[in-house]
Amino acid sequence: MKKTLPLVLVFVMVLSLLAGCGKSSITSGTSKTEQANASDNSSESTSSGEQELVDGRFTKTRKITVEVYDRGNEGGSKPEDNFYTDFIKEGVLRDHNIEVEFIPVPRWTEVDHLNNMLAAGEAPDICVTYSYPTIQAYANMGGVIDLAPYLEEYKPLLTNLWELLTDENIYYDQDPVTGTIWALEARLVRTQRINTFVREDWLKKLNMAEPTTLEEFENMLFAFKNNAKLLLGDDADKMIPFSISFDIGWRANNLLVSFVPDNVTDKELFIYGFDDRQIEWPGVKEGVRKLNEWYNAGLIWKDFALYKEGDTTEDNLIKAGYVGSFMHNWDYPYRDGENGIHGTLQRMIGPEAAFIAIDPFQNNAGKHKKVTSSTVDRKVFFPSTNKEPVASLLYLDWISKFENRKFLQIGEEGVTHEVLADGTIKLLSATGEKIMNSPNNLDYTITINGLELGDPSLTARSLALGYPGVDARYIERALYVGANDGFTPKKFNVGEIKAEEGMGQVLKEKRDVLLTKAVTCAPEEFDAVWERYFNDYLDAGGRAIQEERKLKFEQFYE
Repeated sequence: MKKTLPLVLVFVMVLSLLAGCGKSSITSGTSKTEQANASDNSSESTSSGEQELVDGRFTKTRKITVEVYDRGNEGGSKPEDNFYTDFIKEGVLRDHNIEVEFIPVPRWTEVDHLNNMLAAGEAPDICVTYSYPTIQAYANMGGVIDLAPYLEEYKPLLTNLWELLTDENIYYDQDPVTGTIWALEARLVRTQRINTFVREDWLKKLNMAEPTTLEEFENMLFAFKNNAKLLLGDDADKMIPFSISFDIGWRANNLLVSFVPDNVTDKELFIYGFDDRQIEWPGVKEGVRKLNEWYNAGLIWKDFALYKEGDTTEDNLIKAGYVGSFMHNWDYPYRDGENGIHGTLQRMIGPEAAFIAIDPFQNNAGKHKKVTSSTVDRKVFFPSTNKEPVASLLYLDWISKFENRKFLQIGEEGVTHEVLADGTIKLLSATGEKIMNSPNNLDYTITINGLELGDPSLTARSLALGYPGVDARYIERALYVGANDGFTPKKFNVGEIKAEEGMGQVLKEKRDVLLTKAVTCAPEEFDAVWERYFNDYLDAGGRAIQEERKLKFEQFYE
């Protein structure tokens, strides 16, 4: 594993690399000349030369590389070489005469690894990341292909891609001034983001109703702590009423956002909206203060800050049955079949042990407002080292074709799913080569995240049955709660924010330090600690981003 490089050094390496390669290398696949040549030489009918396409199929075999996340799942298959990668490779070669090689990238450190690969000129032809600032930074250095002219020229060959993403996602990041498109936004089918989960069986043991307010939730945490012997027996000393991770901004998001005033404006949400954990939004500080109170009252896992991305310690504690509540991705307890949280609890403790989604946090208007996702998900882009942008687009079209993505999402009948009498798809646990390393194989269906079967009713019914070994009522509850009073900050397309360039990872680390220090400090030190680390965050780039966002908003929308 390569050692992570500081971002500034990465930039220098990229600049050096691009300079060393000369103009032809820098603009390979991106120059207007080459784009024009590509347009001239490839058509949906026939033409001569290496760019020849006949009915969307190259007459000469092309080769591309594609990034795939490596989640390091216990019992999983090699992400770059398994039953599903073979399905894709065979299909893309058959339909487009394109050879595909998958390049694994560790999921939980993907930005660092992507930076290293881009700097070294070794990035896959098709890259995937959740970090748009990473893409923008490399685009500014000539390291990313502008997809706009390719999309315009080859749209007739990309009908599946267009049907899935629509203009909304394809043009989502188009610069309003230059017209450039550095990335395509994958479609997110379900916009539920984060839920709060509690042990349903513990509530029953304590004869408690599900909490519906912050006060009731807090009382529940104290009840878990004070009844540890009843709930855990000889393991009472392992009681964790509320668990959280180093990523407090995500793992307490529903609580933090409930402290944001209901009358906050779209402009404010945009100006203070750089960080996807909403740390800059008004009111969030008071939500962190509540976490500080809980931490000092012994309600929060005291060692949470010791474990970073990819560490499984917290999950193991939850699976062992020591945790009473936590917030996480809307369906997190029900993932990973028998090896997931729900499956392990049922196996180790009994069928009554389960987490259920609740909705206790209300804002000052009594609404359960929580941030939900927009229709965009991962960002797909081509680095300038990509010599096959047309073949790469055809790959995206193939992976977007309904029949292909449906097979990847549900697999083989009788192996990874069964079809019920009413047509509903029920997923099954699979082992061996046909195991899915990610839910519905989302790491391969890189243009869509979330089950989509072509019929909304069928999809909804199937989704509730899409978690092997999990009673459908838990999924139905999680779907409802995750969307209840949900809202997505309004999209304002103001083009590039220069101050954001290269700041994603820097401010992410500053944010995590701020939140950890503020939660774990003594209550009497909270305000001083918050001011110190929040100002450090602002001084490191947060304030400049806010100021430029304000100027851009007023330029385009006022």
